Amino acid sequence: MNIIWHGQSFFEIVTKDRENKELKIVIDPFNEGIGFKVPKTEARILLITHQHSDHSNKKAISGTPFLIEEPGEYEINGVHIKGIPAFHDNIQGEKRGDIIIYLIETEDIKICHLGDFGQKELTSEQLDQLGDVDILVVPVGGVYTIDAKGASKIISQIEPKLVIPMHYQIPKLKLKLNSLEQFLKEIGSSAIEPQKKLKVKSFNLPKEKMEIAVLEPC
Repeated sequence: MNIIWHGQSFFEIVTKDRENKELKIVIDPFNEGIGFKVPKTEARILLITHQHSDHSNKKAISGTPFLIEEPGEYEINGVHIKGIPAFHDNIQGEKRGDIIIYLIETEDIKICHLGDFGQKELTSEQLDQLGDVDILVVPVGGVYTIDAKGASKIISQIEPKLVIPMHYQIPKLKLKLNSLEQFLKEIGSSAIEPQKKLKVKSFNLPKEKMEIAVLEPC
């Protein structure tokens, strides 16, 4: 499996279907209004966490992907996906509305993408629906989502094996978010060399201690 980040919450997960053919999952494609050129990509599955324009540019994705933008449980070509309702803020969605947390199970790996999560903590029901998580993709930039301290709390609730931070300040981003360094400092981690893509298999996930993987937007 390969995991690629384009910035904000826009991810590609390149995995295999039940026939061992390549299957690409795309999550939260943005538009050019945030300052980035929109990459050309296609998908067989497209996940939208919420309808804000920097997360729901469906027209940017070619092909005829299976679109998921509602909570529920789905099975597409051997990939299992669960959409769990959550809030974009810490006041029951009154300010920024609802989002969907996605739990993706493929290649014996469970990946949780939190979208623009804004709650102070996960509810017991949300935690029950998530269960064990191998890879957690978590926003850390604050302002529109949880910040470094909030992300640290959510990580301690979920206890994943691997964490990928997202939705923080990077060059050319027109939004003003907190830095990755603030998150790394909060969790007591030193600087981490970014990688263009994360290659992962179930057998090489961290076993003894949680690790952080930083992706370079591409």
